[in-house]
Amino acid sequence: MTVYHGMPQANADALRAGGPDAYGAAAERAISDVAGNPCRCCLKHIPKGAEMLIAAYRPFTAPQPYAETGPIFLCATPCQNDNAAFPEVLTTSPDYLLKGYSPDERIVYGTGQITVSSEIEGYASALLARPEIAFVDVRSARKNCWQVRITRSS
Repeated sequence: MTVYHGMPQANADALRAGGPDAYGAAAERAISDVAGNPCRCCLKHIPKGAEMLIAAYRPFTAPQPYAETGPIFLCATPCQNDNAAFPEVLTTSPDYLLKGYSPDERIVYGTGQITVSSEIEGYASALLARPEIAFVDVRSARKNCWQVRITRSS
């Protein structure tokens, strides 16, 4: 079984309070102009017309060559992810880029694959069955934005 992790709540709360993003800047405030901007905290779509934040995010503990940074959307008001169900944010696109990472947050070569939405869970489970893989990150296949992290359930 797999668990889906959005941005940690503490990171989201810090951005909402005006704290710096991965590049040291405050998050930009905007109004969602579509019904499908994916919040990386609750892993749901931000409703059209709702206030949102746009920030640079690096889902790794420290900068290093494999620690990709990119833009994300975030609900401007507090939200929360239950980590249990297949996240709504992975239903927007027909496919996504999945990559397996080692415990020291390095890409495990040969794991990167564009995967259709209906096969995300299966491919992530296959990667997580390998002992050298600690987690799988899901990114947009077209824009490379980080979407969600998948881990084994405890």
